Amino acid sequence: MAETLLMVGTRKGLFVGRSDADRASWTWDAPQFPMQEIYSVAIDGRPDHPRLLAGATSPHWGPQVFRSDDLARSWEETPGGAIRFPEETGAALERIWQLRPAPDDQAGVVYAGTEPSAVFRSDDGGETFELMRALWDHPHRPTWQPGGGGQAIHTIVPHPSDPQVVTVAMSTGGVYRTEDGGGTWTPYNRGIGADFIPGETPEYGQCVHKIAMDAGDPDKLYAQNHGGVFRSDDAGRSWKSIADGLPADFGFPIVAHPHRPDTIYVFPLVADIERFPPSGKPAIWRSDDAGETWRETGPGLPTEAHTAVLRDGFSCDTADPVGLYVGTRHGAVWVSNDEGGTWAEVRANLPDVLCIRAAVLD
Repeated sequence: MAETLLMVGTRKGLFVGRSDADRASWTWDAPQFPMQEIYSVAIDGRPDHPRLLAGATSPHWGPQVFRSDDLARSWEETPGGAIRFPEETGAALERIWQLRPAPDDQAGVVYAGTEPSAVFRSDDGGETFELMRALWDHPHRPTWQPGGGGQAIHTIVPHPSDPQVVTVAMSTGGVYRTEDGGGTWTPYNRGIGADFIPGETPEYGQCVHKIAMDAGDPDKLYAQNHGGVFRSDDAGRSWKSIADGLPADFGFPIVAHPHRPDTIYVFPLVADIERFPPSGKPAIWRSDDAGETWRETGPGLPTEAHTAVLRDGFSCDTADPVGLYVGTRHGAVWVSNDEGGTWAEVRANLPDVLCIRAAVLD
C-alpha cells in the first residue's frame, strides 16, 4: 500500500507526517531533533529503500547531515560531520540550506548548498561530501553579500538528463550555472532586477529567492526574486518578468509542477518591508501558461493569516494528481491533494517552518 511521507523542518526540530496515497488524513510522529534548526530535508527515492536526509543545526554541536533508511524511524550521522570546509579555506560551516538528490541515473549523487555560499557533492548518498572547489574559488565570491537570512546557496537544480549541468541560486549573488560538471561557473542573471543596487542591473549580486525548472523543457527556468517573478527560456542566459497579473511580486518560493509543462505556483507577499499576504489573506497563485496569466487557487486557506512562506516552505510530490505542501512562519501546514483545487490545514501550532518535502512511496 502506498504511503505519503511529509517532512516538515522547523526552527525547533523535524515533524514527520504520514498519510496514504489519498493524502486526506494524517498522523504525526513525535518531534525529532528537538531544538535543532532544520533548514533542509530531502527524500531520495532512487535506492531500493528510500533514504531521507536532514540538514540540522544544533546550538551545541553545530550543523550535520543526518540520514534515515527506515522512513524517519531512526537516524544516522557521519562522525565528525558529513560537510566540512577544507582547513585551508579558513571557512566554517554555518548551515546546510539545501539537500538535493541528483536525477535517477546518477546513483548516489546528492548536492548540498551551504552558508557560507558553497556547493558540496556526495557520491555515497549523503554520507560524505566534497567541496566543489571551482565555485568556492570563483573571483566573484569575495564580493557576494549576505541577504536577510544569511549568505547562502539555497537552491540547486541538476539538469534532468545532462549530469554536467547544474544551476544554483544564492542570496545574494544570483544565479550561477556550470555546464562542465563544476569545472567552471557562469553568472546567469541578465534581466533579473536588483533594485537595492544603484545604477544598471549588474552581472551578478541579485537576491534571487528561489528558482525552479519547467517539467517539459529543462531550458525553461522560473525565478522568484527579491521583488519580481521571472522566466528564462534559454537556460538562464536571459530573464523576463512574468509578474503581471499577480497581486504582488515579492515572495520566497516558486514551485514548478513535476509533470505538466508551463505550470507554476507562487505565494505572494506585499513587499520586503511588509512580509504579509496582500490584505492579510494568504493565497497560492497558479499559472498554466508559464507566467503569462495567473489565477488564485483554493478554496480552503484561512481568510486571514498575517504570515509568510519561506523559500523551501512550499513543495510538491510527484503523484498523479500532484500534492502541494505549504508550511508557514506561524507553524501551519496546508496540503492540497488536487493540485491546488482545494486546500486543508493538516497541522497547526508548529514552530516556524523552514522547509517541507513530501513523497508518495510504494
